[in-house]
Amino acid sequence: MADLQQLYEAVLNGDAKSAVAVTKEALAGNVDPMTLVTKFMVPAMDEVGRRFECEEYFVPELLLAARAMKGSLELIRPLLTASGAEPTGRVVIGTVKGDLHDIGKNLVGSLLEGGGFEVTDLGADVSPERFVEAIRAHNADFICLSALLTVTMPAMKNVIETLKSSGVRDQVKVLVGGAPVTREYAAQIGADGYAENASAAVHLARSLLQPAA
Repeated sequence: MADLQQLYEAVLNGDAKSAVAVTKEALAGNVDPMTLVTKFMVPAMDEVGRRFECEEYFVPELLLAARAMKGSLELIRPLLTASGAEPTGRVVIGTVKGDLHDIGKNLVGSLLEGGGFEVTDLGADVSPERFVEAIRAHNADFICLSALLTVTMPAMKNVIETLKSSGVRDQVKVLVGGAPVTREYAAQIGADGYAENASAAVHLARSLLQPAA
């Protein structure tokens, strides 16, 4: 029988080989796939995020943990889909039109996936129309917009305006981030939230899914 705590440790320490091995052993032993995700993988990624915020971990450690988590998820995801298990939420993410930077966006996507979200990554240089198509195709709860260049920040507002004109703005929460983006700018363009880093983006997405008291 697999020692499931080893899965937590493997993700936390960015050991992809061990994460995959423990996951295979657990699944062969008929451990519930959702248990692996909710009891071990998500808590491990939460701890990774906490360490990042405390500056105990840095971007390399986040990337390694995300890679380990992804290796396990590749084995688990088909089983969850077949069982009809619902993700925490559905996210469409991309870097806005005119901006080719994607490292930060990739990190946010990985941590959201590690947090139990279903993530559709549209890549970089994404037009407003593609965001609309993806929202409709994937029944998204959120879209996450990234920009690393000051000159591409207005493209975020263009996306939000296109969501409105396409009739899908009320279907999704819009989260924005990137080096030049601020909380004030997010409010100015009508976004629902701003996150200064990948870990904060996961916390924000979860908080926005909570029903109002």
